[in-house]
Formats: sequence, C-alpha cells, structure tokens
Amino acid sequence: MAQMNVSLQVNGNAVTCEVESRTLLVELLREHLSLTGTHVGCDTSQCGACVVHVNGKSVKACTMLAFEAAGADVTTIEGVAAADGELHPMQAAFREHHALQCGFCTPGMIMSALDLVANDPSPSEDNIRHWLEGNLCRCTGYHNIVRAIRTGAAAMGGSQA
Repeated sequence: MAQMNVSLQVNGNAVTCEVESRTLLVELLREHLSLTGTHVGCDTSQCGACVVHVNGKSVKACTMLAFEAAGADVTTIEGVAAADGELHPMQAAFREHHALQCGFCTPGMIMSALDLVANDPSPSEDNIRHWLEGNLCRCTGYHNIVRAIRTGAAAMGGSQA
C-alpha cells in the first residue's frame, strides 16, 4: 500500500505522519499520535464515539481518511480542557450531571455538544436530542446528557433553554 505524509494541526500542534493512503483519521489520531480519547465503536459512523472537530465542525473520524484532513485544524477531546488541566465547561457539566456511566461515548458526545453550542448557544431539549441522533449511548438513557449540554451551554455564555 502506498505511503503518504499527512500534515495537519492537532490540538494546536503541527504534526506530520507517514501513513498508508487508506488510513482513517481515527487511526492516525489513536495509533500514530496516541490520542486515545477518540474511540472506535462501530467503524460505520453509526455510534459517534469517534467524533472530533475538523476546522471547527464535528466529523466522525472513523469514516474520514487521514489525507482528507491534510492541512486541517483537528481538535480531539484531549484538546478541549485548558492546558493546566481545568475542564472545559461542557466537560464539567457532564461530570456534574453524571452524564456518563461507562464513559465510552462521552468524548464523542462532548465533541458533538460543543459543535451544537457553537451553532446554537442556547439549544432547546428538542434541538439537543435531534443533534445527538448520530451519537449512541447504551448506558444513560440520554436524560442526564441533555441536562449536561444545557448546563454546559449556559456556562459557555448561552442561556438555559
């Protein structure tokens, strides 16, 4: 398989990786950069565990080829908290509302929630539930996730809907 260099910004750092042309973005992040907060759940873009931001928009990294992200600015869950380790308001809201149980879906949920709030600073419960249709959680039933996103949005400057 042909090798290629892929250069991009990941969590504010310039990186270049030599990968096979068929390498998925999620593989580049996990296997080449050791950013294992981005999870692989289904490999078919059904579960949302692999959501990252590419140029500020949420994408499912399991269905995006690494070379498609060349030159892009990629943010993973590891790039969300402050450099000193302080949680982002959305992460803190997930913790506060216990919007996780096993935690497997949590990084993707948070990354999707951040994109939602960037587009709708005060999302309604219906908008949150609609936005999260591409993210599966088998543990929580979504009630606490919705509450966490509303709290996180308010902490980020929106008002609670």
